[in-house]
Amino acid sequence: MNVTIPINEMQKKPGAERKRKILIVEDEFVNREILIAILDAEYEIIAVGSGTEAEASLLSLSREISLVLLDLNLPDRHGLDILREMKENPLTAKIPVIVLTSDKEAEVESLNIGAIDFIPKPYPIPKVVQARVKRTIELSEDRDLIRETECDHLTGLYTREYFYRYAEQYDVFHPDVPTDALVLDVNRFQMINERFGKQYADQVLIRIGQAIVASVGEAGGIACRRSADTFLVYCPHLTDYHAFLDAIIAAACGDDKGRIRIRLGVSAETEKTVEMQTRFDRAKIAADTVRGSFTDCIAFYDNAMHEKEIYDERLLDEFPRAIAEKQFAVYFQPKFDVRPDTPVLCGSEALVRWIHPELGMISPGVFIPLFENKGLIRMLDRYVWRETVSQIAAWKKQFGRTVPVSVNVSRIDMLDPDLVETLRDLVINGGLDFSDLHLEITESAYTENARQIIDTVNQLQKIGFVIEMDDFGSGYSSLNMIATLPIDVLKLDMVFIRSVFRENGNLRMLKVIVEIAETLSVPMIAEGVETAEQLNTLREMGCDMVQGYYFSAPKPAADFEKFIREWLQIKEPKSVLKEVEVC
Repeated sequence: MNVTIPINEMQKKPGAERKRKILIVEDEFVNREILIAILDAEYEIIAVGSGTEAEASLLSLSREISLVLLDLNLPDRHGLDILREMKENPLTAKIPVIVLTSDKEAEVESLNIGAIDFIPKPYPIPKVVQARVKRTIELSEDRDLIRETECDHLTGLYTREYFYRYAEQYDVFHPDVPTDALVLDVNRFQMINERFGKQYADQVLIRIGQAIVASVGEAGGIACRRSADTFLVYCPHLTDYHAFLDAIIAAACGDDKGRIRIRLGVSAETEKTVEMQTRFDRAKIAADTVRGSFTDCIAFYDNAMHEKEIYDERLLDEFPRAIAEKQFAVYFQPKFDVRPDTPVLCGSEALVRWIHPELGMISPGVFIPLFENKGLIRMLDRYVWRETVSQIAAWKKQFGRTVPVSVNVSRIDMLDPDLVETLRDLVINGGLDFSDLHLEITESAYTENARQIIDTVNQLQKIGFVIEMDDFGSGYSSLNMIATLPIDVLKLDMVFIRSVFRENGNLRMLKVIVEIAETLSVPMIAEGVETAEQLNTLREMGCDMVQGYYFSAPKPAADFEKFIREWLQIKEPKSVLKEVEVC
């Protein structure tokens, strides 16, 4: 049997099933009985006839009493004195009070002291008394709920939801006052928590909150703690942001000078037509531009950031259409085996380019980080995988031979429970061997959710995929960890190559990494090779394969085919390719 619950029953507040307690303080027996008769059906009544009895009841039942009905003319105390004492005592200050009086002048004084309402004598009809009592209790409970939820329990600052509402109210009452939206982020707060403990980290946050209030409170500014280590401030325009931030950092550090670093993002004097949350989103964008910097700690949202924000939003909006219309083109950068006297083609890397019909060629350095941050990178990766498999199959049919191509598998891809099945189906449906598609997994990916990722890579390797550790040398993994990882090829980080070949670069470190590859019995690819000096040095040290602008920039499939044709003219090209694959 289906039972329909009335909406008003579903929305009852917690505790609605119990009767609220009302303390009636009235010395006249008849008046007291009248109030009891009016309210007894809905409330639990405690009735007393003197100030002394009222004080005793308030102290013993302060947490349970929902309302006090207070007569002003008591035999031993004046009701106004009791009201004052209630509002001065933290245990009873929040209990709402309705004054019972026939004295019109006393009504005003009662309200000034802290009474919520009054009921005149003689009492009005029961419905009026019941309505005033009910409404007063509801308002009081709503007020208490707001007090509990509007402030962060640790710092005492507003929570985000109330902060935005109060900031909007500030604009309503101060429409002509220039204001700033500020975002403060504590650098590496998680490490502070881990190194010095939660209690120390909490004290840092408390001191930051206190310092913010001290800095902007008198000017009418308000603040909130948006997340663990992020604070929002809305205040009249500041003229010296460095002084403001210095004061916050000094307070945060306490006696541990220099231990805490805070970055500040500013959206200054923004037009009040801009939504409040948008102003703080912009300040956060500015703050993130100095993340990790040891020299710059303050950044301002400006026109350039605004234009980039609009540009990024356009790219996000047009991403689904770009996928559907195949605006993303897969380019191929050749890899060469440099062990023979004449370098020989041994594969390539698939790299994506966005050829926008209006914006032209969009750099992957622009859209890939954007898609990673917004969770679209998995869709793009799968598109690249499909296009790459299709191109490998087309070349295999055209030339009768396979040129292995490596594709990127991002950290987000590695967390997909269907990854192994997805890649396996792609290769099988494309009519390829698993070794035709090499999988590049960044070094850093192995350090996040390591057990799950290693298990997944083991499955892929067991099927027959060639696993390349990409960006090796970027400094994430330990030597002990590398020795246990499922790896077929080490691919040296491009940034690392550039750094060791700069003036005063450390070529010894390069030699050490080559020796690591030899120890693990896996071939090494160096990417980002741009000069003959780099090529010759890597060759002498024992590097197996090379990729970079020295040989070729990434090319569209049609242009890349010239490398395949040249390779096919070399005597026994298949054995050279096989040798690299076996390594």
